Amino acid sequence: MGILNNIGEEFKTRNFSIYGQWTGILCILLCIAVGIANIFHVSLILIFSIICLCTGLILIFLEIPFLLRICPTSKVFDDTIRKFHSLWGRAAFYLTGALVQWLSLTVQSTSLIAAAVLLTLAGLFYAAAALKGQEFMGSKTLGGAGVAQMMV
Repeated sequence: MGILNNIGEEFKTRNFSIYGQWTGILCILLCIAVGIANIFHVSLILIFSIICLCTGLILIFLEIPFLLRICPTSKVFDDTIRKFHSLWGRAAFYLTGALVQWLSLTVQSTSLIAAAVLLTLAGLFYAAAALKGQEFMGSKTLGGAGVAQMMV
């Protein structure tokens, strides 16, 4: 019950970055799932599905910063991920990923549209937080703001 209380309290803050982070967690799951599901297409959708899968894997490290500490990654990868830790950086990453998945519709309509919608939503949440001048608020359930601050 403690975890649900924490999440409930976080959503009550009306900080758009927390909405973005939790939508980002859903994006991770969805991008990996639809990336794998569409990888078996024998068309240009294959490229979009690989990009979606890679986006989901990168989002794991962006949204759960504690993993940068415990997973063996290169300094170049860590530095690249750190570039997206600001609200505007996160919004740009999500909206760019969304744009790529929206472009997949020019080839064929697939379940990648679900990833496009969710990535767009997460990007808009982070952009709203940045526009409102809100500070990034990391979820305590996912490692907390203290861990996120150590990574930046």
